Amino acid sequence: MNIKIVGKDLKATDAIKEYIEKKSERLVKYFGEEFDVTATIKTEGGMQVAEMEVKTPTDRFRAVTAHRDLYASIDKNIDILEGQIRKMKTKKDQQNMTESIRNKEMIRQEGTQQQVEGEIIKTLYYDIKPLAPEDAKLKLEDDIQNKFLTFINIETGKVNVIYRLKDNKNFGLIEPEA
Repeated sequence: MNIKIVGKDLKATDAIKEYIEKKSERLVKYFGEEFDVTATIKTEGGMQVAEMEVKTPTDRFRAVTAHRDLYASIDKNIDILEGQIRKMKTKKDQQNMTESIRNKEMIRQEGTQQQVEGEIIKTLYYDIKPLAPEDAKLKLEDDIQNKFLTFINIETGKVNVIYRLKDNKNFGLIEPEA
């Protein structure tokens, strides 16, 4: 942690320097020792203005406050900086968590796809009932989850498949030729 204190129209006393160093140590828990603090103190119209900037290799945070008491202004700046840092850390953590979940999902899907290709990996069993094609269409319309229905055509006695087309409005019918 490097601290630079600049006094404009106001001398930075040893007490002020020590106070800024002491208060800046609150930020060590967020970055370790990998950050720089630049504090500028000045007087404007009877108010003591403290401007603090924290720079890390990846981010930059800034706070400016004015108060009659310079120490109170420094305290307020540290509180503001800490809030900004916590907000940024929370946001990054959420992004990392979301990204890691997406990456895990993609890896899992890729792993499944790479392990098995050209194999029957799922088998469904269900009853085939004798129906007229129009009855099969009505039954498929009622069942929103399924895209097709296999049935025995009562007119021909053969297995048929009725399926929902991509437009989700019309249907197709598959009948064996022979």
